[in-house]
Amino acid sequence: MRALVYHGPGRKSWEDVPKPEILADGDAVVRVDAVTICGTDLHILKGDVPAVTDGRILGHEAVGTVEAAGSGVRTVKPGDQVLVSCITACGTCRFCREARYGQCLGGGGWILGHKIDGTQAEYVRVPFADTSVHPLPAGVPAQDVLMLADILPTGYEVGVLNGAVRPGDVVAVVGAGPIGLAAIMGARLFSPSHVVAIDLADSRLEAAKQFGADATVNNSRQDALAAVRDMTGGLGADVAIEAVGVPEAFELTVALARPGGHIANIGVHGAPASLHLEEQWIRDITITTGLVDTFSTPTLLRLVAGRQLDAGRFVTHHFSLDEFPKAYDVFSDAARTGALKVVLTR
Repeated sequence: MRALVYHGPGRKSWEDVPKPEILADGDAVVRVDAVTICGTDLHILKGDVPAVTDGRILGHEAVGTVEAAGSGVRTVKPGDQVLVSCITACGTCRFCREARYGQCLGGGGWILGHKIDGTQAEYVRVPFADTSVHPLPAGVPAQDVLMLADILPTGYEVGVLNGAVRPGDVVAVVGAGPIGLAAIMGARLFSPSHVVAIDLADSRLEAAKQFGADATVNNSRQDALAAVRDMTGGLGADVAIEAVGVPEAFELTVALARPGGHIANIGVHGAPASLHLEEQWIRDITITTGLVDTFSTPTLLRLVAGRQLDAGRFVTHHFSLDEFPKAYDVFSDAARTGALKVVLTR
């Protein structure tokens, strides 16, 4: 089969590799029908995730068809269409019992495209299939469901739920890329009074308006901190969400939060960021980090199936599976191409 293989920072190729096989009785082999590229994949290619080694097939999001299932798999069978979650869960360890699947101790967590071969391929082996794939809801396009493999649950859980968004809150989202837009869309479910999107690109700020932001700030021309304080009587945001993964974005996010506010970090950081405790220790702030657990995926699937969330709005570009190099070029140059999420299909 063909797959997108990582060969060290800045190097990848679409090449022939062995087709995966069932290795354990809980495995499923899934034929990949639709797959996307994540901002985390770009961080890997920058060298920000050293656990990803030469020869690893990238990718952790897919919709596909079960081709084979191990003897222990009970919830899906060959021929079923499924969502392959970015998080794999053993289902029995301490953290899985707490629905903290991202911290799985039994061989799961974020392993696809990280510790084992991933989904940017014609086929993928999914361990613990009973707890790591979801049947597709009837009548929902595959590309819409694909957005629930990672981006929507990440924005919702790590941004909105960790940030404790409540009705009437002012929510500031630093970074209007795909994950920031997912946080904006998720925040709207809790009826905040304002959602402020902050970015350096006008095109992404325009997209943020379509996803639910009622105020935008281009931080290359405007003072985001002054803008948010003007909106809040000088206090700052109730919830500030970091969705970039660079030190400057994190430091701005902390500054945006009001005393007693919540700061939710979603961004994947590859370098240290400063936390000025000499300024923050007295402000009663709460800072959260997190890897998505995907416990919210069933809820989000119901919301998408019920047309309460328009997940397909994320998709801006379509490619065939053999166009991975072109798709990466478009996705990584989003400021020029306007790409939010790219979808590659058979």
